[in-house]
Amino acid sequence: MAGGFTIGRYVFVSYLLVILAALLFITGLTSNTVGRLYSEHILKSLEAQAGLAREMLLAEPELAEDPDGARALCDRIHRATGTRVSLVLPSGAVIADTDRPAETLDNHADRGEIRDALALGGGKSERFSATLRQNMIYKALAVPGPPEAPRAVVRLAMPVTEARAALGRVRLIVLAAGGLASLLAVAVSMAVSRFISRPLNEMKAGMQRYARGDFSSPIRLARPVEIASLCEAMNGMAEQLDDRIRTIIKDRNQQEAVLSSMVEGVIAVDNQGRIVSHNDAAVRLTGIPFGAAPGALLRDVASGTPLHQFVAQILDSARPRESEFGSLSQGGRILQVHGSVLRDARGQGMGAVVVLNDVTRLRRLEQVRRDFVANVSHELRTPITSIKGFVETLLDGALDDPADARHFLEIVAKQSDRLNAILGDLLTLSRIEEGEEKASIELEVAPVRDTLENAVQLCAKKAAAKEIELVLDCGAETRARINPSLLEQAVSNLIDNAVKYSPSGSRVLVAAAAGRDGVAVRVEDRGCGIAAEHVPRLFERFYRVDKARSRSLGGTGLGLAIVKHVVTAHGGRVSVESVPGAGSTFSIHLPPP
Repeated sequence: MAGGFTIGRYVFVSYLLVILAALLFITGLTSNTVGRLYSEHILKSLEAQAGLAREMLLAEPELAEDPDGARALCDRIHRATGTRVSLVLPSGAVIADTDRPAETLDNHADRGEIRDALALGGGKSERFSATLRQNMIYKALAVPGPPEAPRAVVRLAMPVTEARAALGRVRLIVLAAGGLASLLAVAVSMAVSRFISRPLNEMKAGMQRYARGDFSSPIRLARPVEIASLCEAMNGMAEQLDDRIRTIIKDRNQQEAVLSSMVEGVIAVDNQGRIVSHNDAAVRLTGIPFGAAPGALLRDVASGTPLHQFVAQILDSARPRESEFGSLSQGGRILQVHGSVLRDARGQGMGAVVVLNDVTRLRRLEQVRRDFVANVSHELRTPITSIKGFVETLLDGALDDPADARHFLEIVAKQSDRLNAILGDLLTLSRIEEGEEKASIELEVAPVRDTLENAVQLCAKKAAAKEIELVLDCGAETRARINPSLLEQAVSNLIDNAVKYSPSGSRVLVAAAAGRDGVAVRVEDRGCGIAAEHVPRLFERFYRVDKARSRSLGGTGLGLAIVKHVVTAHGGRVSVESVPGAGSTFSIHLPPP
């Protein structure tokens, strides 16, 4: 937390407070002890000096009655000790004093030290001296005399100020020593706090690197042992965390790679319907921008769509569901949707996942297959029914009439030819489709004119019968990568249709030209033309613009389907331009060689 106390500060302050408290206690205790000892020393010194003065008086007992001699003795002791010396008689009268004339002094019988000395042989006191106007320390000793009473009392005194000055000097020394010790304690506590804080700061820096995802530089600390052990544990934890993060990132990248490469759309939501994951295929298939607002609710981005209702049903029922959206009749996309409940490790529902499959092509193929089966059945039923009917007529007796029998047999032969043509075109179409799937159709770079000439020759007889002129416009240098036999069949189918639907005496143009995008082969007629609504389905199997006219002209309904598959096998495309009543132009576009 910013601005808080660090461990180093706590250690520093704690050490400092403890050391200062100890120093204060020691200083106070030392000061009191030294003061007491010094006072005892002063008293002992005064007692020793007083004892010396008493011995001198015992050596000269007559001085107790000689004021001048007593004064001289007191002065001599004063000069030797520097103390105030007084000689007091048992009556309390002062006969000699070094600081004041004896006759000016009051009777000292009431002084405590004098009373104790007279009564006990010695006394001491500390009190204010009215004579000297200051506090004094007194020590008094009785000078023995006759057995019945002391001869005199010798008293030595020292000003308290001198004792206190001496004691102050002692205390100053103690305080100075304590101050130095405090400074040393501050330095030591700072050193200890830094010693503790430095590895902790290094650990902090290392943990900040770990928090940023940088596990390349482990924390290296050799001491203290406890912190070094903690660093080793943290480094081990960081290695495990790094491994787990790498594993999670790897799994996430693999998951994203799998989802992004899937052609199926995947959408995952939580229990509240909030989008938690999706892939690009889901956006492409549904057209819903799931990623426009991260964490958005599905009902907000897909409101009113079948998908939202589908997911809501899964979340409500907690059971898998399957459905399909879309319709081929509207030319739209058909999506097969599978949904199931997402569960956590404890089996509790945590949302739903939906997988979208684009089955448009499959459903279209199924529709084409159904239409194909129906169309084939219908196309085959007509000649078979005709053949069966005329055969039954022949068996019923028409065979006995040569004229009718021949007519019926010609019809049977014609329908058989029609049935054979349908089967032949179906087999041709099947072989072409098989070649497309296996990529086994062999292509070669060859002149296009030769193939077009062969196709024109195949249709020349039918064109001549209708007095239709076939015109070929193709340079000998025009070349393309083709399968000559297949391209010949495709072009001949287009020419055959042009001849069928063109009026007598008209012209059909077969042209080819090379361009930047390849070679374009064009079959142009001046026939009845094709209405625009029929053009999209023109190349489907068995699709006829005019069914009655097509059958009367001998068409199988597979010619243009064969053209489309042949062109597709060449890697090209086929197109048609038509104006009803003015004619049609079919174009085959082949890629450059």
